[in-house]
Amino acid sequence: MSVHKEYKKITTKRLFDMKQAGAKIAMLTAYDYTMAKILDASGIDIILVGDSASNVMAGHETTLPITLDQMIYHAGSVVRAVDRALVVVDMPFGTYQGNSKKALESAIRIMKESGGHAVKMEGGEEIAESITRILSAGIPVMGHLGLTPQSIYKFGTYTVRAKEEKEAEKLIKDAKLLEELGVFALVLEKIPAKLAQKVAQNLSIPVIGIGAGAGVDGQVLVMHDMLGMTKDFSPRFLRRYADLHTIMSEAFTRYINDVKSLEFPNEKEQY
Repeated sequence: MSVHKEYKKITTKRLFDMKQAGAKIAMLTAYDYTMAKILDASGIDIILVGDSASNVMAGHETTLPITLDQMIYHAGSVVRAVDRALVVVDMPFGTYQGNSKKALESAIRIMKESGGHAVKMEGGEEIAESITRILSAGIPVMGHLGLTPQSIYKFGTYTVRAKEEKEAEKLIKDAKLLEELGVFALVLEKIPAKLAQKVAQNLSIPVIGIGAGAGVDGQVLVMHDMLGMTKDFSPRFLRRYADLHTIMSEAFTRYINDVKSLEFPNEKEQY
């Protein structure tokens, strides 16, 4: 019996139970009602309304430009489609860093206006105060360490993080701190597989990986990437489960040709 059949509704407690039972957690991004409805019905455990919407939905080079209002719009669209999955909403850049009062206000807006179930924040010790304040309001928080795309200008590159011992030590320290603060799960992005496995084994909360190997408690990918809708992004960790780019392009071309050649609509397709 598959795990997604056992649980009628995924909660933060269910995810904790899944880790204890050794059941892997599947997570994907979604940004709109139609896609989220298909995804939820397929049995996904967590839907992340990612600030990756900045890239795949709005065409920005980084995740930095997307606003809180835009994230709330995407999150609300997803929540209205979902019956079963846990919906986690990324807090966008500038809504929580360095100002815990603003962080709480931002998180409350996300929860009240979108109906999301939890928020996700990038960073460790430097955002501890913001995390504590949000948790004190009863809002679940998912952490995110490793490659944190909102800090891309600090890193200067999207290469693998925490390969050096000093950065690896900080990541382990931050992961333990986030668990102590009370986050319900942690995303590790683009770090060495052995390090990710070590973190997952040392934490009681679920650890979700993206480009962090198989030794963690679950995986996340960006929906548009795994469906093969994007062509210009091919990191090693990405597996394409479909080639929708080709399928969609062919469908569009056939439609255009049918319209121009008067093949569409035919007699059965009109009133």
